[in-house]
Amino acid sequence: MKNSIKAIEIKAFGGPENMQLVDKPLPVPGPGEVRVRLRAMGVNLIDTYHRTGLYPIPLPSGLGVEGAGEVEAVGDGIDLPVGARVAMTMALGAYAEAIILPAAALITLPDAVSFEQAAAILLKGMTVDYLFHDTFPLTGGETVLFHAAAGGVGLIACQWARHIGVNLVGTASTDEKCALAETHGAQICVLSGAQNLPEKLKALAPEGGFPVVYDSVGKDTYRLGLEVLAPLGTFASFGNASGAIEAVAPQDLAAHGSLNFTRPTLATYMAKPGWL
Repeated sequence: MKNSIKAIEIKAFGGPENMQLVDKPLPVPGPGEVRVRLRAMGVNLIDTYHRTGLYPIPLPSGLGVEGAGEVEAVGDGIDLPVGARVAMTMALGAYAEAIILPAAALITLPDAVSFEQAAAILLKGMTVDYLFHDTFPLTGGETVLFHAAAGGVGLIACQWARHIGVNLVGTASTDEKCALAETHGAQICVLSGAQNLPEKLKALAPEGGFPVVYDSVGKDTYRLGLEVLAPLGTFASFGNASGAIEAVAPQDLAAHGSLNFTRPTLATYMAKPGWL
């Protein structure tokens, strides 16, 4: 076995040109830790937030937070067998041949789930999990608004909503994307660039407005969300695809019906004892 690995690293925030392929010593797991030989890595928008500094991280740093592979070595106190198939998310440094993580951060993979499938879906699926079960719990029968319904998180949300009996109204940027969202379970999908979009969405909402808006777009959809929420509704902001929301003014939330605004993250839920 080689005593080094290749990994992607950044030493300054900026564009993709700041990503460097470097050789690093093969990491050795300490007590409670596991070294995973990565077989597949997920690519997510949060990786660009880390690279650009929108979400500041200590530098120099690896990139990537999602992957799957095999247990290659374990530290003291760990009973995971070498060769076990595992996946992880929110594990900064996953753009690498191997990574060290606490054993508690790993999820064992069933044989029927490939490394590629796990690395592509875990972060997105766990995001929908906390949005639908924790941030604004859904029980079935609700009609909700979900922006970017044809994205990676959105397509899982469409399927999940249909499975639990939730009517998901989505938005997407093209007819093709809207068709994809509807095929995956959205009740209806509206073009995000449509004229009179607030009125179109209000017509699809329950009387008074949507009880919740799930928004990963950010700056471009913030004011829209306030307009279409029901009094006492919840704006769940979980991404910044169009840029960060510049300011959340308490008086705006009051003026639109005593709204709730929350900015949840998967990392916060994963840190909650027993959640994972």
